[in-house]
Amino acid sequence: MLVLNEDIKNQIIKHAINELPNEACGLFSANSGSTIIECFYPMENIAKSEIIYQLDPLEMMKVEGIADAEERQIIGVMHSHTHTPAYPSPTDVRDATNFDPLGAWHYLIVSLEESEPAMRSFRIINEEITEEEISFISS
Repeated sequence: MLVLNEDIKNQIIKHAINELPNEACGLFSANSGSTIIECFYPMENIAKSEIIYQLDPLEMMKVEGIADAEERQIIGVMHSHTHTPAYPSPTDVRDATNFDPLGAWHYLIVSLEESEPAMRSFRIINEEITEEEISFISS
């Protein structure tokens, strides 16, 4: 189960909306061994696309350094779908399988397909998609 407070939820949704018409992306961290998101790091989608996202490797290293300095670990990535449901696309599955073959990360997707944003989280291991529960706690 992935856990986040309302403030972080709002940061993620705001980032997704602000990046329109392109997909938004970012990383999030937690304390070691935890799935409670402590910090969200909005990032630039260097693909500048409304159908795919790509993290900048240099920005990713910077974010990982910030998380390390805060004694947290990166536990996943968020991205938005601008016109489709919050479910991993074939490209998302391929990228997750190549980047995270052990399935350690959480893949949080925000769909902006409807007027009300939808947020779902997944684990992807060997191209197998498993949805996980998201628990929202008050800030």
